[in-house]
Amino acid sequence: MEANWRDNKLYPLLGILLLSIFLYFNLNFGDNPITFPVLWQSKMGFVSANSTHFIVVNDGASAENQSPFYVNGWNSYWLMQESVWAGPSRSRVSKMLKRGAEMGLTVCRTWAFNDGHGPNALQMSPGVFNERAFRGLDYVIVEARKHGIRLILSLVNNLNNFGGKAQYVRWAQEAGNNVSSSSSTDSFFSDPMIKDYYKAYVKAILTRKNSLSGVKYVDEPSIFAWELMNEPRCASNSSAPILQAWLTEMAAFVKSLDQKHLVTVGLEGFYGHNTTKGLDANPGEWAASLGSDFIQNSAIKNIDFASVHAYPDSWIPHHDMEAKARFLSQWVDSHISDGDHLLKKPVLFTEVGSLVHSNNQGVADKDILLKTVYDKIYESAKKRQAGAGALIWQLLVEGVEEYGDRFSFVAWDNPSTYKLILKQSCRLQSIFGKSIHSRKVNKDLCSGQQP
Repeated sequence: MEANWRDNKLYPLLGILLLSIFLYFNLNFGDNPITFPVLWQSKMGFVSANSTHFIVVNDGASAENQSPFYVNGWNSYWLMQESVWAGPSRSRVSKMLKRGAEMGLTVCRTWAFNDGHGPNALQMSPGVFNERAFRGLDYVIVEARKHGIRLILSLVNNLNNFGGKAQYVRWAQEAGNNVSSSSSTDSFFSDPMIKDYYKAYVKAILTRKNSLSGVKYVDEPSIFAWELMNEPRCASNSSAPILQAWLTEMAAFVKSLDQKHLVTVGLEGFYGHNTTKGLDANPGEWAASLGSDFIQNSAIKNIDFASVHAYPDSWIPHHDMEAKARFLSQWVDSHISDGDHLLKKPVLFTEVGSLVHSNNQGVADKDILLKTVYDKIYESAKKRQAGAGALIWQLLVEGVEEYGDRFSFVAWDNPSTYKLILKQSCRLQSIFGKSIHSRKVNKDLCSGQQP
């Protein structure tokens, strides 16, 4: 009798233990790990552009009742990389999205590319994908929606990090295509084979069916926008017309596959030689010689909103803080004005970065520059102008320091910056009341916050 009693207790325990071991190794080391489907997702409306500002298009609502949407957001480019493997790394992704939502942040910009870059590459060779990495991106999208966060997904890098356009050129060379020498990657924008590689990649991303939710990316409302390239530049300014043609072609291609989502370029915001109006706003003469042009590139028909970056510490490193803040103020004003009067489109400052230093009074330089941008966006939001929001570069959580750079930080370890980010979220909430801005911000956190 006692033996039977022990067997009845022991076998279920052994079964649970063996199942736990199997699941652990399958999730963390298996080539095709078990995935558990998402049975329910919260409703979200798609974001659209209405002249110079964003709106959230809610099902069944009339046009005049659509919610204005001004962005307080952030960059964490590393989300997909950390989601490739299940376990602790995915928990860090979930924590970042959760903490972002708790600060009232509504949009996160992150990479949807990793081309030929190590064992975790998403695209290992042209048109050949790593399903594990793809499932990592699936996880990022599902977790973002869970926490009410929308994603700007960038599709390729101008820089060499995570492959970039240089990887596409190498692939074409390895295929026997006679592209330009490796000293210049401008052929990325003109070579027919390379353009086909890019289009095939874009199509694979946009038509992907999420393995967790079953929702195709083209139908996923938690995707805010597709970004054609992170910081497009040319090695020679003579390639500017080629870049313009590439942007026109690829924006139209994305729209041919997906009419529900916004499309942007990914520009730094520099003015080219053909735009004399803005040259004085550039951080230096060098900025006009990179082949990009904020006005020309952003005016393309299928580009829904303009993107701008801001890095005074990198662009004018030898200036003092007062001069950097003055430059930044003029930089933001110039682009918002262009959005209102020339482009008639929203302008989103998709990277705002500054070094983490403190001056003699103990005030963080980052806070001075970030407040400069936040104040401009707040004033723009009050007037429904084209300054549509700002995304800080970049936020980390504990355990992902390897993805950091000089501008990266853990927000809650920097109390003054944390409070500044939260205050901006609360200010936007105060303007729009019970809109998209008020659903995720803890009202107690906003109590006592002054505009």
